[in-house]
Amino acid sequence: MSNQMDIKRATEFGQAWNSGDAALVASYFTEDGSYHASVGQDRLGKSFRGRGEVQKGVQRFFEVFPGGRFENLKVNLFGSFGTFEWDFVVTDAHGNKISTAGCDLLEFEGNMVKDKNAFRKARPEKAA
Repeated sequence: MSNQMDIKRATEFGQAWNSGDAALVASYFTEDGSYHASVGQDRLGKSFRGRGEVQKGVQRFFEVFPGGRFENLKVNLFGSFGTFEWDFVVTDAHGNKISTAGCDLLEFEGNMVKDKNAFRKARPEKAA
């Protein structure tokens, strides 16, 4: 395995978010890595620091959005930084599919994720 993040490994990390396996997702993070969810009271959303906390945060995400899938993943790498663009698709309680566009800003340490900061488009109920 390379000691630098490459497109193949970064794409595998992005696809791991469709596995429903929080331990698998967390295994891509450094021991002191961080995950900043796209929602939460903090400035960067709810933040999870350290692999164990990241795993708990990912597990919570899977519980809140059961069956949710990231589609149309576009991966870009710039040395030790990267971006993901994606559509998150989930089925609501009425059986309707909802698709939300979003992105992640990523920092890598070698071939591991040091920091993942997630952003998503908000959909107001009424257009402005």
